[in-house]
Amino acid sequence: MANTGGKKHAVVIVSLDTRNLSDRTNSILAVPFGSAGRAGRPGPTVMVLQPGETSLPVASFLKAHYIQVVQKTDLISRLPRKLSNAQMKNLVAAVNRAIDPDAPFEH
Repeated sequence: MANTGGKKHAVVIVSLDTRNLSDRTNSILAVPFGSAGRAGRPGPTVMVLQPGETSLPVASFLKAHYIQVVQKTDLISRLPRKLSNAQMKNLVAAVNRAIDPDAPFEH
């Protein structure tokens, strides 16, 4: 969980662990979760994850097009579940699609 834009959001940290754990950096890269998205459907830059996959109480949407820098001091707490390697790979692809309109996407 992190304070982002004055609100508390669940986020997935996507920056490298060497950056995340370094005393020399004050920020990390994160993709926030949202509670709604495109009428409940995933898209090129949106992934839907169920409560059992995230420890959040309802289905939530990871919105890769909102990737952002978060100050380490704005991190509040750690959720008990990690994304699987396959989910992280899909999230990285979604971030890529957010910045590269020619990146592949399978519906």
